[in-house]
Amino acid sequence: MSDGSPTDAPSGDPPAAAHDPADLPWPADDAWIVNGPLGPPGSWGRPGVILAFHLECAGCVGRAVPFLKRLLREHEGRFQPVLLHTAYGHRPRPQAHVVPEATRFLTSFARLDWPTAIDADGSVAQAWGAEGTPHWFVHDADGRRVRDLYGSQENATTRLAYLMDELLGPEGR
Repeated sequence: MSDGSPTDAPSGDPPAAAHDPADLPWPADDAWIVNGPLGPPGSWGRPGVILAFHLECAGCVGRAVPFLKRLLREHEGRFQPVLLHTAYGHRPRPQAHVVPEATRFLTSFARLDWPTAIDADGSVAQAWGAEGTPHWFVHDADGRRVRDLYGSQENATTRLAYLMDELLGPEGR
């Protein structure tokens, strides 16, 4: 079980996640169900947060998605939010069931229009190093992953908030 701490290398070493995202898989164009397809982080021109989540994950739906909404509001939309609904760590389900459920959640319940992709077999999140859901992947304006965090409890969200303040400045908070 993770304590929500960042997945960094020991002090003095560069973060394990600070590698070229071009080396990692990216959701295919047909995997995007809301406002996609979206290119990888290097094409955004601004920092971004990718949230790997699952609809059956209470921490994702009840804490992580609302926290990301709040963070985006506090930073006045100065970063790119992206959702990746992943089967990694969850029971696999046919995409024919997942897509309408996720679309309904995003548009009717959460009222989100963020780019969202489906990782039906969990391979994308697994390749990115997700520990489960929710897992946050934070990228700088150049598209480099600067940190990733697992969890939605206060320790993880506090670290994410501080990281975003560091990347974007505390303006708007």
